[in-house]
Amino acid sequence: MNATAAFATAAFAPATEARLATARQVADAVLFEGYVLYPYRASAAKNRLRWQFGVLVPPAWSARCGEHALQRTECLMEPRPGANLAVEVRFLHARRRTVQRAAPDGGFATVPELRLDDRVLVPWDEGVEERVELTVPVADLAGDGVDVPFTRPAREETEPVLDGEGRPLGRLLRRREEISGVVRLSAAGLDGPYRTMRLTAVVENTGDRTPEPGGDRDAALPHSLVASHLLLCLDRGAFLSMTDPPEWARGAVAACRNLHTWPVLAGEPGRTDLVLSSPIILEDHPAIAPESPGALYDATEIDEILALRTAALTDEEKREARGTDERAAAVIELADTMPAEVLERLHGAVRSLREATGPASQGDPPAPSAPSDHGTARPDTPWWDPGGDTGVDPEHDRVVVDGVAVGAGSRVVLRPGLRHSDAQDLFLQGRTALVEAVLHDVDGGVHIAVTVEGDPGADIRREQGRFLYFQPDEVEPLETA
Repeated sequence: MNATAAFATAAFAPATEARLATARQVADAVLFEGYVLYPYRASAAKNRLRWQFGVLVPPAWSARCGEHALQRTECLMEPRPGANLAVEVRFLHARRRTVQRAAPDGGFATVPELRLDDRVLVPWDEGVEERVELTVPVADLAGDGVDVPFTRPAREETEPVLDGEGRPLGRLLRRREEISGVVRLSAAGLDGPYRTMRLTAVVENTGDRTPEPGGDRDAALPHSLVASHLLLCLDRGAFLSMTDPPEWARGAVAACRNLHTWPVLAGEPGRTDLVLSSPIILEDHPAIAPESPGALYDATEIDEILALRTAALTDEEKREARGTDERAAAVIELADTMPAEVLERLHGAVRSLREATGPASQGDPPAPSAPSDHGTARPDTPWWDPGGDTGVDPEHDRVVVDGVAVGAGSRVVLRPGLRHSDAQDLFLQGRTALVEAVLHDVDGGVHIAVTVEGDPGADIRREQGRFLYFQPDEVEPLETA
């Protein structure tokens, strides 16, 4: 073992481990995003292209399958004297599962499926979570820094498959191929009065496996680091935000070179000692919505729709999903047993604007509100901000159309299609509408907000300020000049 490899065996200090644990909920979402997609069956077309993000293939495969061999993270940090940097590389190791049926002669024959009472077992690539953990003094990162190689050996495992009465029916054969890589860490001070350093962290697949004739991305996956990402933690000091840096650091942030990854501040809002470098673009301090009932692995859908559609799968579809993967089986169980109050909570949540703009002062009284005719709270202030620009007043401003002053209360005929209109706007051709407001944008454009006459949801649109918008040349006044 060389000197740098010794870092990989060092356990994290308890305080560092606690800090990293706060970020792992989001990191787990990155790790398993796209792992298995609705309808959670291996036979579904969108589950045949596995792991859409963060796949690091052996270098010889990169040109062949369109994936990359490395990720490069650069970010700015302000370590204090004696600071240590904890690094956790996280990825999935593909474990290829083969289904075999017991033969009369005592052997096993590979089959496309094995049907049990509660599930249908099929071939599948399972993901086994892997971590490379190391702690290194920031002082050791100067110059060439440190390189920490790692290897995960090939393994083969079998699991017997029994029928409902405990008799052998077949087995699952699982095989992991050897994968190897390296973590390269270095840091350099920046010019200027601030004690700021540019940290470079490279995660690279160094496997020497070469493609066989006809080998494609699917053949490369067992030799790849899948969904690869980084957690970086300073025990003394802070990282700078790469998405919203202080003004003096904007030039240095722009000069950072990030390849196939996106570093953001992680952990609780306000903390700056932890970074998540993800193959998915995130905001600083990303968090899982508290309403989320559990991992669904398919963030292209909202939880409510996904849970309802999953619960509505047929019994046969659920059997196949349960046999596809343990995590897919857990999603089926979650959807089937979700209490009504949990599902109702998924319907929507309103986040307070004060959470983004700062806490209210102690002297601010709560804003009064009055119930509307529909039982919802009606704010005392209009849905637009009258203090933002006193030169405009959407409820009283007017715009001249065909010689007629059109404003709130005017009736117009909708004539979309004169420009590149939304396709759904074309269905409103010739419909009459009531003008609710005239708005001006920052570019000098004018927009007419309307509700369509006869629309049963017009009152709700009016309450929420959610109107349809047209430009002056897309309406005809019903009044005459």
